[in-house]
Amino acid sequence: MARHGGGLRFQPSGGEKKPQVPVGKKQRLSVERLANDGRGIAFVEGRTWFVEGALPGENVEARVLATRSKVVEARSERVLTASEQRRAEPCAHARTCGGCSLQHLSASDQLTLKQRSLADQLSRQAGIEPKVWAPALSGPEFGYRRRARLAVRWNAGLRRLDVGFRAAASQDIVSIHECLVLVQPLQTLLPALLATLHALDKPQVLGHVELFSGFADAVLVRHTAALAQADLQRLTDFAREQGVQLWLQGEGPPQPLEADHALGYRLPAWDVQLDWRPGDFVQVNAPVNEAMIAQALDWLAAEAGERVLDLFCGLGNFALPLARNGAEVVAVEGVQDMVERARTNAVRNGLEKAHFYQADLSKPLAEAEWATGGFAAVLLDPPRDGAFELVRQISTLGARRVVYVSCNPATLARDAAELVRQGYRLERAGVLDMFPQTAHVEAMALFVRSA
Repeated sequence: MARHGGGLRFQPSGGEKKPQVPVGKKQRLSVERLANDGRGIAFVEGRTWFVEGALPGENVEARVLATRSKVVEARSERVLTASEQRRAEPCAHARTCGGCSLQHLSASDQLTLKQRSLADQLSRQAGIEPKVWAPALSGPEFGYRRRARLAVRWNAGLRRLDVGFRAAASQDIVSIHECLVLVQPLQTLLPALLATLHALDKPQVLGHVELFSGFADAVLVRHTAALAQADLQRLTDFAREQGVQLWLQGEGPPQPLEADHALGYRLPAWDVQLDWRPGDFVQVNAPVNEAMIAQALDWLAAEAGERVLDLFCGLGNFALPLARNGAEVVAVEGVQDMVERARTNAVRNGLEKAHFYQADLSKPLAEAEWATGGFAAVLLDPPRDGAFELVRQISTLGARRVVYVSCNPATLARDAAELVRQGYRLERAGVLDMFPQTAHVEAMALFVRSA
């Protein structure tokens, strides 16, 4: 239960084993505080309840979603006594859609929760706190998401196509007619897209649909069998009428309907353009991404000509701005296709000081030719599992400064403890609010090693 926050007051065990609380049961609860994931915490008859959509000080009626031992997971269905922190959710789908879990909290309260979660993980797991807490990097509260995947399912019993997002703690699809976290071009596109999908003759072959917005807007349609010719024409007409690219994906990789279609985004502050394809990882929040890059470059403090190592580099989101600023960048990624696109991006932007390599980053760094020669600074942006085996080797690279960008405070805290064991100190840390309206926490930490 560590992921739900520290210091939880579980009731003592012993005595007769009580029967499990049945799924679907309704229960009135008095909520005491928030867990780090934004759920309210209540205690009833020796059990700890985690309640989605509930706030401290509230009395709510909740429905049980799941139970295990003395822990019950539930969702608030009716607020009997509301907290002063509560606000009306701006989106009509907020209470059923699983995409946003914190719309009932203000933006400032959401940031407070995320900062507390980061501090709690660093303190409880690693026993450390930064010398300086950096202000949270945040952007628009809504209209920020430039990429999204819509779930699509044909309901044979009702002969109905459901298009939307997964419900909380469920595989059910909540059909939507709007999504306020999408960037405005995608919000504008959504009604016409939904109408087109519902008009298809054979919607049973649809897998999912993805939306993209950058220097061009696009729709990817994943299909599990060949599209009927009439349906393909409907999709083509939709794309041309809306002025968006249409990409299709059957058994192979995504392919554009027209060969000259290209997707990408720009980083104006560094005069950099990154091309990408559906399936590649990109940060969905453009304003926070740009602020994150600027902060990372500031914390790395790399001087012109210094060698900087960028691990888990992706398309070059950090590497190319670093190279534009004059650093000699060695960038490493595990996925070969991403490496090839990053190299192409470097060439197109005229950045000869960015060198990209494919490598399994779970292997010893000493075996890699690109790791020789040492580095002035290291930046790493690993997936949710973190990079424990890799950070165990960081000190061998000679870097005095390490910037760790994390999408999981728990693995950041674990890896931070290892960096401290290697002689680094946690100089700065702060939250990156990449996903407003959710409890998802991204963070950045700067580690400095004494000479």
